[in-house]
Amino acid sequence: MQQLLVFQSLWGMQRLRGEHAAPSLADQIARIAAAGFDGVTDHFYDRTHVAPLAALLRQHGLTIEGQAFPRDVAGLEPALAMAAEFGCHHITIQPLICPMTVADCVPILQGWQRLAEQAGVAVYIETHRGRMTNDLLFTLQLLDAFPHLRFTADLSHYVTAREMELPIPDETEAQMTRILDQAWAFHGRVAGSHQVQLPLGFPQHQPWVAQFARWWQQGFASWRQRAPADATLSFTCELGPAPYAIAGADGQDLTDRWKEALLLKDKARALWADGDQG
Repeated sequence: MQQLLVFQSLWGMQRLRGEHAAPSLADQIARIAAAGFDGVTDHFYDRTHVAPLAALLRQHGLTIEGQAFPRDVAGLEPALAMAAEFGCHHITIQPLICPMTVADCVPILQGWQRLAEQAGVAVYIETHRGRMTNDLLFTLQLLDAFPHLRFTADLSHYVTAREMELPIPDETEAQMTRILDQAWAFHGRVAGSHQVQLPLGFPQHQPWVAQFARWWQQGFASWRQRAPADATLSFTCELGPAPYAIAGADGQDLTDRWKEALLLKDKARALWADGDQG
């Protein structure tokens, strides 16, 4: 039976509102587990960090989405070695190499695909500003040249990078649908035309909250049609610290990102449950 796994970003645990000292990794993992998350998302290339993290996750019955930031084909190998040693749900690549042409990107994507297949690890490319997938239209051209590309879809980057406005035009909806139809994992936050991470509870942001909910539900439904009957889909609550979070003059977040992560977790599960009933 297909399942949704909701992860919490460890990056999103940094500098939470009201914390005067950073909690230990053990305390963070215990808090995430107690809140009902299924796993975490974190960097996945440094063994001195991954080994103790993996031990804590096993203790609490959690899994991990590993993040890698390669600058070339071989740069993925450390994350694949971590996956072989410790296991992971999948690896998400943020490509730190940004060729100017699609033709120059394809050999890199082919190389990562080859390494992933040899290692037997699911590897997805994140839609992210400042990376190979920086621009929505360029990413769609990548998809034309490499139609089997699988994404970790973080839709917030394209909303802000392209200064999308509501209501979303039909042409843009069609472009976003192509991304959703290639999404095999999700990173969740709500963006607006000029800010990549909006506070979730402010009244003026509710139209964007509703738009992202529609996209996520559409992406979930698309994945259900493509994925095996026993597959699991991950959705990461990725509400990062400032400058992603909007901060006041005192440097503190305007909102409680931990409480918002819990709301986002429940929202993702509710959208998934709606699909069960459909």
